[in-house]
Parts: sequence; C-alpha cells; structure tokens
Amino acid sequence: MTSIAEAIAPDAPLPPLPAIGRGALVVVEGRAPIWRYGLAFHRLHGSPAGAIAVYDPRLGAVVVASHHPNWREGDVINVTPRDVPSSP
Repeated sequence: MTSIAEAIAPDAPLPPLPAIGRGALVVVEGRAPIWRYGLAFHRLHGSPAGAIAVYDPRLGAVVVASHHPNWREGDVINVTPRDVPSSP
C-alpha cells in the first residue's frame, strides 16, 4: 500500500496513466478520498479500457463500469495488487 505523508488537495495531479490496451480491465487501488477516485474514473472513461474495477482487499477487484462483454458491473475478479506481498 502507498502511505501518504500529507493530505491530498483537489488540485494535485493524478499520476500518469499507464499504457492501456483496447478493451483491457483496469483495476484502481490505493488509499484516497472518494473525490479522487471520481477524478480517476473520469480520466479512465476516455481511455481504451473496456472495464474499470476498484480493488477491495476483502473481496478482490469489483467491476464498477464496463463496455466489454467479458465483465459486468458487480463482477468480482480475483486479483492481488502488485505492491501487496502475498501470504507465505
């Protein structure tokens, strides 16, 4: 997980988007205020992503928006974020 030294201001820029393949599932994760997630979703809406999910450590990635036939809103995808160590 990412630790935050100070509060995030609404005018702080979002990190740059990685390369996103057409129709890809993008998983958003990390600690942030809800309005920051809204900004991220807005930016991702114009990307080539086919679906957007939000990572919940108790569930997995929950699809919140989709324009792809393989994923529907409410689907739960079993994923582990890259920066979370796996259990021994």
